[in-house]
Order: sequence, then C-alpha cells, then structure tokens
Amino acid sequence: MKRWPSLTLFTAALFALWLLLNDTVAPGQLALGIILTIAIALGTAAMRPLRARPHHLLVAIRLFFIVLADIIRSNFAVAGIILSPPGRAATPGFMTLPIDLRDPYGLALLACIITATPGTVWAGLSPDGCLLKIHVLDLKDEDAWIRTIKHRYERPLMEIFE
Repeated sequence: MKRWPSLTLFTAALFALWLLLNDTVAPGQLALGIILTIAIALGTAAMRPLRARPHHLLVAIRLFFIVLADIIRSNFAVAGIILSPPGRAATPGFMTLPIDLRDPYGLALLACIITATPGTVWAGLSPDGCLLKIHVLDLKDEDAWIRTIKHRYERPLMEIFE
C-alpha cells in the first residue's frame, strides 16, 4: 500500500497529459484517457524503483552551487579549447576511477553531474559498481580529475543518499 500515493499521482499526471495532447474533454476521450492511464499505471508499477531517501538538505544545496559553478567554469574551458589556435590540441581520453558510492539515486545524480559538465561524459560503470569510466575532453592530469570527482561530487552525494 506504500505505492498508492505515487501511483495516484502518476495516474493523474498521465491523464492530464492525455487531455492536453488530445486538446479535448469529449466524453469518449475522458473515458479512454482514464482507462489507459489506469492500465499504464498498474502495468508499470512493478518497474518503478524504490523511492529515494535523501538526507542533509544543506549539503544538497551546497552541491547544487558547486556543480553550477563547475558547469560555468567548464563552459569557458571548453570554449577556450574550441577557439584556440590549431597548434594547441586538446588531449581527450578515457579514464577509470574507483568509486565508493553505491546508492542508485546517487549514482544517477553523479552521472547527470558528470555529463552535464561540458567536456566530460559518463561512459560506463563496471558490473560490480566499483569503477567508473568517463571521457574527458582535455585529460592532462588524471589524478586531479579523480580528486575532483571524489571530493567535490561523490563525497557530498554519499552524505545525501547513504
């Protein structure tokens, strides 16, 4: 019975989307929308993961501003690489770093942070969840990247989700 509020909200959101997309409140569309949204909500209930239980709101707010500053700084760095003279070449590369974060929501947020930051892309997670592979546009110092990701992103995410 724990899923009932989220199931109701999901069903209501699907029904509202159905009405918006059809641009009508005709009785037939109302009935079809209700039937489809209830069927979809019940059919996908088993696929939805467990709810996240984040902690430490202040850490999350601080992480948001750290990520925002890093995204802005990274935009300027990538622009500098793109607009640099042809003689100065970037050194792209893949790197693997060990991670301690195990919460699936924390890992998902880490993937979003890394991918949203220009110049870096989440490339994969090892099957055991211990190694993260990322692609970096200008990989000069792998140890600096490992320190940055572990201290600026992974540690706060562990405080928030674990």
